[in-house]
Amino acid sequence: MRITTNAIIRDYKSNLSTSINNLNISRTHVMTQRSFNTVAEDPASAARASQLHRKYYKNQDNIKMLEEAQSRQDGQEDALRQVSDMVKTISKNYNIQALNGTNQTKEVRQSYASAIRQFQQSMVLSMNSSYEDTFLFAGSDGKNPPFELTSDGNLNYRGIDVNAIKGSADYEKLKTMSNENLYVDLGMGLTMDNFDKVVSSSAFDMSLPGINAIGFGVDEKGMSNNIVVMAGKLADSLEAETFDADQFRDLMNKFDTLGTSLTNQVTELGVRSEFLTTTKDRLDSSEISIQAQMSSVEGVDMAEAITNYMWDQYAYNAALKVGTSILSSSFIDFMR
Repeated sequence: MRITTNAIIRDYKSNLSTSINNLNISRTHVMTQRSFNTVAEDPASAARASQLHRKYYKNQDNIKMLEEAQSRQDGQEDALRQVSDMVKTISKNYNIQALNGTNQTKEVRQSYASAIRQFQQSMVLSMNSSYEDTFLFAGSDGKNPPFELTSDGNLNYRGIDVNAIKGSADYEKLKTMSNENLYVDLGMGLTMDNFDKVVSSSAFDMSLPGINAIGFGVDEKGMSNNIVVMAGKLADSLEAETFDADQFRDLMNKFDTLGTSLTNQVTELGVRSEFLTTTKDRLDSSEISIQAQMSSVEGVDMAEAITNYMWDQYAYNAALKVGTSILSSSFIDFMR
């Protein structure tokens, strides 16, 4: 069989192209530290890597949402602690002293009442706290301040008097607003029931309607169940021309009871914060696990990759040297 010069050149060009391609692939593996850079190189690994990337980014979204929920809840807890501290200050510094016979002068009672009204206004400001552009205790209507202390001493929640009588239309509205939820997915498998409602165990509820914390409605004695309103009632009693110690004592007992409920609400927020911390640890562990899986699927053994690169570089250089001598002798050289 006769081997022509053109056949040799074609074969050489093909092999040189293969060497260049192999060198480029091995160089890319070293630079990117990936075992494949196109789906065609390893379709099975590429499909698995795609699934892992989706899990990774979903986990990242969950972490960001959790951090936002934690910041929002920290704001709620700080605000309720402020209100709780004001309630304790009123109980400690004013309620008991007001019942002391030596302090029952009109002037002293007036100074106590003024201080309590200042605390009452501060409570409303704390309950109207916001996070970014959302009011923390407004339920589903986070764009408007939830509480308003009127000039006559009444407190409105989203336009409704918190002293609504049980069974009234306003009371039912308040009850409905107190049950509002704001669920977020934190990677617990958010699911819906047959009525297209979120299953509470599969998501985290960020909502905390303010009336759940400071109360609404009235009890069987006609006393308000709202601690801000009760602070105003204490001030009214102190400002009365004739001080009724028994009435004030009843108001104080009710105020202290509501203060205990508020403290319990703060404690519950602490429990929820602990839950968020535990969930954050779980998500962080999941992130590390997913990254390890991604590395095992996409990553390359650098020692092996560099060895392959050096070998392909050697093969390419050898091919170039062969090319310089492939036509060193030809039929033209023997025609003389």
